[in-house]
Amino acid sequence: MMNRIPAVTKNLLIWNVLFFMGAAVANKYGFDADRLLGLHFFKASDFRLYQLFTYMFMHSGFSHIFCNMFAVWIFGSVLERTWGPKKYLTLYIVCGLGAGLIQEGVQYIHYIIEFSNYDYVSMGGISIPMEEYLNMMNTVGASGAVYGILLGYAMTYPNQPLFIIPFPFPIKAKWLVVGYIVIELLSGLSNRPGDNVAHFAHLGGMLFAFILIRYWRKNSF
Repeated sequence: MMNRIPAVTKNLLIWNVLFFMGAAVANKYGFDADRLLGLHFFKASDFRLYQLFTYMFMHSGFSHIFCNMFAVWIFGSVLERTWGPKKYLTLYIVCGLGAGLIQEGVQYIHYIIEFSNYDYVSMGGISIPMEEYLNMMNTVGASGAVYGILLGYAMTYPNQPLFIIPFPFPIKAKWLVVGYIVIELLSGLSNRPGDNVAHFAHLGGMLFAFILIRYWRKNSF
């Protein structure tokens, strides 16, 4: 089965699984891999520039990596066969990096509006030093790159019918992506307590995919 998966998609699946398993082993022995490789807020002491790349290979749990890698397998394989490995890998990396940059920007706006004038943050009745709180702002996952792949698929095959649980009828790819955009935007703006999903990072991945694909079409890449 793995032999039928295009080379870049196969390697992305392998590397994401290796990072996931490596992090699990490291955490078991008391080493916090997420702290080292996850994407921290740029004003936090734990932030490192390389995290803009490594964070997209880290995941918070089995369901997280399973959903992302399933989408990479299903949609990424099609795009790689259509575009070729170089173009497809470029999309994946650019969207992952772009999602990380958007997440950093959103976190900075949140910081300026709510916390920039304080030395402590109150959480559950406990005062946490600002430096410690900033280090808690940590993003992991390939979702930004995956959402970029979804948009790329919808722009390439807009009328392709897709069967999505729980809907008992097919939905065209273009309308599915529009639905995802609306859901992510509303979820991001609602700022619900306990919502740890980086909704604007997802939208950032789509935004960078849209810009990149439009550039390719205009310049016949």
